[in-house]
Amino acid sequence: MKSTIINTSLLILVLMSQAINAKTTLSLDEAIQLALVNDPRIEEKRAFVRKAQGLLDEAEGSAGFRYEVDSFLAIATGVDGGFYEGGAESCSGTCTPRSDTYDFNDGLSLWGGLTFSIVKPLATFGRLENYRKAAQQNILVKQQDVELQRDSIRLTVVEAYYGYLTARDSRFLLEDTHKRLEGALELVNRWLDEDKGNVSLSDRYALQSGLGLVKNFLAEAKGVEAIAMEGLKLLTGLQSETVELKDRRLQPLALPDQSVEEWVALARDNRPEFRQVEAGLSARRALVEATRANKKPVVFAGVAGSLAYAPGRDRLDNPHIFDLYNHSALSPLVGMRWQWEPGAQPARVAQAQADLDALIHTASFARQGIPFQVREQYHLVQSKFESIAAMKSSSQAARRWMIAAYTDFEAGLEEADKILTAMQVYVVAYGEYLKKVNDFNNHVFKLKSASGVYE
Repeated sequence: MKSTIINTSLLILVLMSQAINAKTTLSLDEAIQLALVNDPRIEEKRAFVRKAQGLLDEAEGSAGFRYEVDSFLAIATGVDGGFYEGGAESCSGTCTPRSDTYDFNDGLSLWGGLTFSIVKPLATFGRLENYRKAAQQNILVKQQDVELQRDSIRLTVVEAYYGYLTARDSRFLLEDTHKRLEGALELVNRWLDEDKGNVSLSDRYALQSGLGLVKNFLAEAKGVEAIAMEGLKLLTGLQSETVELKDRRLQPLALPDQSVEEWVALARDNRPEFRQVEAGLSARRALVEATRANKKPVVFAGVAGSLAYAPGRDRLDNPHIFDLYNHSALSPLVGMRWQWEPGAQPARVAQAQADLDALIHTASFARQGIPFQVREQYHLVQSKFESIAAMKSSSQAARRWMIAAYTDFEAGLEEADKILTAMQVYVVAYGEYLKKVNDFNNHVFKLKSASGVYE
């Protein structure tokens, strides 16, 4: 029995340990997909799409039936008898109508009433049609906002992902340099203690100075690495997990082989902004026409009725006199509603036209500016790719120099300041190489973004 309990406890401990030590390993594509699922900003944009859909539903619903009902319950004076003095219902000869409206001889009566109408617009002369069209185009605009937000998130994930790899590889570089400097300092200290080798106190101080600088840069690299990882975990929704990246080292992406004009053509076909501008122009034109149509009438048809009942009052059945307290009425109807605002309506049209003109100028700038964005990113990608090749060659030569200088120093053939110079050049060259690779990879994705092609 005890053995079973012990084995069960050990199994639980093992499973807990595995759960605690569980790690999530991400590629760049996986990180992007997680971010697109977890980032609440996308849902925010989708909410605006739903709002735009609601505006379309409102515009379409405005062409349907409209119901209006008013009801009330009140108190009125009671009335017994007919229309003439003394309550007579009819008379011959000289007759005098009753004049006891405000007397309470017959007490009080409850009074209930109901009026209603059911109408449907028959013609709005373009008002509802243009509002509907504007609402439809507005949905397209908001849908493209979702795509733009998704693209922004992609670029942010790419920046965090490659930023982490750059910081991590920089840390590896500085840790390697730190180890070599520590080894050289131990060797100098031993030679000074044993009075061997061609070294002096200045060599010790030079190495100690270099070691302090490397420690400073190493601390900064660790900070940047940690911040980049926290940002990546925030974007992917993995804040409570341990995350590792599948890429073991920072590597440059393949150089895109399309020409700059091919990228520009892709942008004209795929950029969400172009679709937004076209939809926005269509919506604005429809709003201008709808605003103009507001000065035209609305023709409608339907049915209207009224009902009132006061049990404490006798009903007055005279076709020439309307009995406000006891009656019923129902009739089909055809009507026209026309509202004039000669001061305000032209101003509203002018405002809508000004908005349309502004959007036309924005569209014109977009048609010029987006191709420039593509060309800018294309040339940056090309220049960064050439820089990578140059800095890779430079860092490789600097590493050979550093190793050779360190070997010569150990053999007593070189002074300590030569090691520092070689290591400094190597750190600068390799650090610049990492920066160029990071910039290149980011600009490759920005080129895809500028062209509206994300895969």
